[in-house]
Amino acid sequence: MKTDDIIPAQTRIGHVHLKAGDLNRSLAFYCGLPGFEVTTTYGADAAFIAAGGYQHHIELNSWYSKGWAPAPAHAPGLFHGAILYPTRKDTAFIYKRLIQEDYPLTGASDHGVSEALYLNDPDDNDVELYWDRPKTVATKE
Repeated sequence: MKTDDIIPAQTRIGHVHLKAGDLNRSLAFYCGLPGFEVTTTYGADAAFIAAGGYQHHIELNSWYSKGWAPAPAHAPGLFHGAILYPTRKDTAFIYKRLIQEDYPLTGASDHGVSEALYLNDPDDNDVELYWDRPKTVATKE
């Protein structure tokens, strides 16, 4: 492997959205064992949890999966994992690599505060590759 084929050291996981069959059971696990704190809830079907006062590291929801067993697309499991790249150039590099490998994207979006690419991994888990715009650019008055 060549040095420029290695992912940048500053790359990190930003947040994960997990589908839950039972939101309360998932909250009991994530808040009870690892010690995440609930930062926001959306009715009885979704909650954001985080460590250290961050907005959310994990979102748990049962919008598509309430009462289902783990497995297919509409069951508990990974909604998408997000990988935060340090710069737009790094995200462009992975985008170029995806094109060269003819790897299909399932979407792309400009969220105002970030730009994201979406694809599925070989196990059909959704993955987001993104970078955050600098706060001075992302902030709207």
